[in-house]
Amino acid sequence: MTTDVTPDLELRSAGVVRAARDRYQCGMTMNVETETSALTQDEIASLLAKTSRTFALTIPLLPEPLTTQVGIAYLLLRIADTLEDAPRWGRDRRHEALVSFASWLGGRSSSTSEARRWISLVEKDAPIDDAGCMQLLRRSEGVRASLDAMEPRAARAVRDDVIRTTRKMAEFVARQSDDGAMQLDDVPDLEAYCYAVAGIVGELLTVLFAIATPSVENERPSLMALAQWFGEGLQLVNILKDANADAKEGRLYLPRNVPRAEIMQKARADLAKAQDYTALLSKASAPPGARRFCELPVRLAVATLDRLEAGEAKLPRDEVLRIFAEVTSS
Repeated sequence: MTTDVTPDLELRSAGVVRAARDRYQCGMTMNVETETSALTQDEIASLLAKTSRTFALTIPLLPEPLTTQVGIAYLLLRIADTLEDAPRWGRDRRHEALVSFASWLGGRSSSTSEARRWISLVEKDAPIDDAGCMQLLRRSEGVRASLDAMEPRAARAVRDDVIRTTRKMAEFVARQSDDGAMQLDDVPDLEAYCYAVAGIVGELLTVLFAIATPSVENERPSLMALAQWFGEGLQLVNILKDANADAKEGRLYLPRNVPRAEIMQKARADLAKAQDYTALLSKASAPPGARRFCELPVRLAVATLDRLEAGEAKLPRDEVLRIFAEVTSS
């Protein structure tokens, strides 16, 4: 999952504590099974703050049970994302870990050798040098226990869509070179990638909103028609923003034969659909927190796109705080 569009900022006015970015000591032994109890609310918030920017800012805007449900969904997706990126691993190990993670999450038992293979890989060799991500991996059994404790329909939706995302991630990893380099071929290929890592998330959120609020269920078909493009719009902005850094690592998500301006135009069109999605949520009498949860990343993405078109790298702190204040006060 890579839809964070918020700059690295200390947003104390939002009640979000800046995540510690201490480097993980690679020589330490890491036992994923040390804590298997379900996560507390404080643990969910802490892990979000240590592994996310945008979602740590937006998830607290949701009412319960959505706060917990979306928080757990994000943490599961963040585990998959960590296994996909895994800068300290080669392609084959990343692919093997993703396939195993999907089996671990989807099986009735997480004790089979195939399902636990990803845990063995993590315990043998940390995939990433990041304390927050490693702490999340260490609490993966607790994240799964929290999923199992959810309302059954919500738990099934989260499990199924995280597995779908993970399996599609594995397909793209299989196309990489051993050091993680990859080139997307054309616009349909870019769309398929965005759907894998972000579009499915939009669909999952729609299902959770509908389960939590019966009036949203009536608008579910219309919302689902927009959900994929909502996720794609955020992901395209993320890709455009990080294009230079990704290119240095061999990850070329922007197709060579497609002008950058065309991708920016596509992102704008997607974000317009995202705004339509948010308006439809309001029309369906969704909780105000759900509307704010959706509106904030869209507003930040539009503002980021404006900056990129002006040749600037990122949003300044004061603009992020202004947008946050406007969204949360409305």
